Amino acid sequence: MNRITLLAFVGIIGIALLSCGEPKQPASNNAANVFDKGDKITNNNFKGDVWLKNLVVADSSNPNAVGSVTFSPGARTNWHSHPAGQIILAIDGVGYYQEKGSPKKIIKKGEAIKCPPNIAHWHGASADSPFVQVAITGREKGETVWLEPVSDDEYNH
Repeated sequence: MNRITLLAFVGIIGIALLSCGEPKQPASNNAANVFDKGDKITNNNFKGDVWLKNLVVADSSNPNAVGSVTFSPGARTNWHSHPAGQIILAIDGVGYYQEKGSPKKIIKKGEAIKCPPNIAHWHGASADSPFVQVAITGREKGETVWLEPVSDDEYNH
């Protein structure tokens, strides 16, 4: 094989190897589609458009419920608490989290929030971005305790 043929052969092999990988997509498209959006929530414990995909239902072998929750911009939960606590994993967008008596926190993709047991809090999307979270909720000490809606003043400050 002469030098030019060898270089052409190596180049073709290199291109073939590089093209065999998974196609790259923007991160924002991948994260939002980790789980199906689920069903639109229609109860009075939320304000705005919110969808829930139950991923794990708590039972006697594992008392944790896991769900993917998608909030449209400005959508949020009411104030509520969890007798056994909750963990929120932000997987896309920008959201808010606030405990009673504390300042509102901004939550971004890749961050986690640990909600202490029996502490009233709320969470949802920022005003101008959707927010997708995975909520891991302990059920061994009881169900979520729903409280009053978050006022627009509370949400905006």
